[in-house]
Amino acid sequence: MALPLPYSASRRSERVALDAGISLRRPGQLGYAVRIFDVSCHGCRVEFVERPAIDEQLWVRFDGLQPIEAEVCWIDGFTAGVNFVSPIHPAVFDTLLRRLR
Repeated sequence: MALPLPYSASRRSERVALDAGISLRRPGQLGYAVRIFDVSCHGCRVEFVERPAIDEQLWVRFDGLQPIEAEVCWIDGFTAGVNFVSPIHPAVFDTLLRRLR
C-alpha cells in the first residue's frame, strides 16, 4: 500500500530536482547503484530496486562523501523518500550539488 507523499510545506528544507546516481546500502546487504530524483540537506527521493519498508534504516552514499545514515519516511511504488539521520552541512551540500549536476 502506497503512503501519501508529504506536502512540501512540511519539509524542513527545499528539495532540488535532479536525476543522478548514488549508492544505497540496506542492512546486511551489499551496496548497489540507484537513481535519486531530488535532494536536500535533510533527505532525498530514491528509486529502489526492491520496495523498502517505512522506517527502514539504510545508508546513502554520494561520490566523495562518507555514507549517510537515513530512514525511509514515505513510499510510492518503488520510489521512496528518505530522511538523513544527520543533515548534510550547507557548505558540503552546495559542493555536492555542483558535482551532481
